[in-house]
Amino acid sequence: MRARKHGAAVIVESGPTADPVKHFRIRRDTVHLWLLDMATHTGRWERTPFRASLDDLVSTVLDTFPWTLAPIA
Repeated sequence: MRARKHGAAVIVESGPTADPVKHFRIRRDTVHLWLLDMATHTGRWERTPFRASLDDLVSTVLDTFPWTLAPIA
């Protein structure tokens, strides 16, 4: 797992750098609020209704959606 910055977003991905597997991204909405997007099986981003601080969104992913961080075979 690694995180990288891409514009106003932080993308969490794994796998080789040349062909990464996207897991989720957090996009800046306002100065203190961020939006959570999840990657689909095709690698496209799907919006979620979650909008909170950066720490709260990371906790939401870890507590509510732990399978999104599981290794993909």
